[in-house]
Amino acid sequence: MEYLAAIQIAEIISTIFYTFLGVTLMWIMWKVIDWLTPFSIVREIEHDQNTALAVLVGLLFVSVAIIIAAVILS
Repeated sequence: MEYLAAIQIAEIISTIFYTFLGVTLMWIMWKVIDWLTPFSIVREIEHDQNTALAVLVGLLFVSVAIIIAAVILS
């Protein structure tokens, strides 16, 4: 019984660790994209209502999230 409890605790800790790792990687990706573009992405999306840029950035986040999830699961 203690063995099962130890496994569950290890799974909870690893889930929390990988969640923070994934969020950190997504934040780093956002900073890199913001640094590479010659304009403010937030200003373009919020003030200029650039829907195409919003969709592009959203798809980039989804694609990186899929890659991060695949690495974590392997």
